[in-house]
Amino acid sequence: MTSEKWLGNPYFPISQHYKQLFGEKVYKIPVTTVDDCPNRRGLKGMETCIFCDVWGSAARAESMDMDLKEQIIKYKDHIGKRFKAKKFLVYFQAYTNTFEKASILEKQFEVAAEFEDVVGFVVGTRPDCLSPKVMEIWQKYHEKRFVSVELGVQTFNDKDLEWMKRGHTAEQSLKAIERIHKNTDVDLGIHLMFGQPNDTKASIIESAKISNDLPISNIKLHNLHVLKNTPLEKIYNEGNFIPIERAEYAECVELFLSHLRPDIAVHRLSALASRWDELVAPAWAKQKMESHQFIINHMKELDSFQGKFH
Repeated sequence: MTSEKWLGNPYFPISQHYKQLFGEKVYKIPVTTVDDCPNRRGLKGMETCIFCDVWGSAARAESMDMDLKEQIIKYKDHIGKRFKAKKFLVYFQAYTNTFEKASILEKQFEVAAEFEDVVGFVVGTRPDCLSPKVMEIWQKYHEKRFVSVELGVQTFNDKDLEWMKRGHTAEQSLKAIERIHKNTDVDLGIHLMFGQPNDTKASIIESAKISNDLPISNIKLHNLHVLKNTPLEKIYNEGNFIPIERAEYAECVELFLSHLRPDIAVHRLSALASRWDELVAPAWAKQKMESHQFIINHMKELDSFQGKFH
């Protein structure tokens, strides 16, 4: 069983969520405007997240040497020609985009808003970087165009959050989600990561149930993988971390999605190591479409789909 509106997919893809909102397909333009976060700064004794590399999740390393307007022009032109795209969302992706002064974020929104075919903004941030002023800016621009916020929750297990050196608890994540929902009307989503030491079938199902009770519209899934020059590389080389295999990860995704509300859109099923020379393990994290299809096939073999057990 799959819904026709999911285009044959066993889950609700984010592309369909955007199509419902904008009437046609919309493409993200990943940009980099900050180069720091509370962990890297070492605030309140925090340490760098063990999985984070020097690029802070930036999609393109070259973007760090370009101003925002240059990035939008270059990547919008490339995506437009490749996919015949007409509408775009500027995705403030790398590091923590609410760590800078709120006034800086507002100026960045103004730059992006100069482009008529930019219909909105997507902001990646953390549960512990949410000032009242930031949320005020989000609401202000959401009333003009569209603002989506992606919160890096990663897990609802405090043991794994501590192991990853995230610097926040699961309770802080839940409170942050509630604050955003209470103070804004933005499109709200979370990031979750599988392949951590304390993941179990029961904890993954519980993560889906927790997500079902949250005021969110979307989720992005990641597989924890090892990159060069990260604390996790040292842990891996010492034999204290074994990356999740693709088959096991596919089982995690199927289990999670089958218990997830069917109206929550899914950005992607797994993470991609875009800089192959920096990937340590597992090798399958290089394979975007192969891994995606592997998970789809696994779900179809089980006659599974998002919301099956919801």
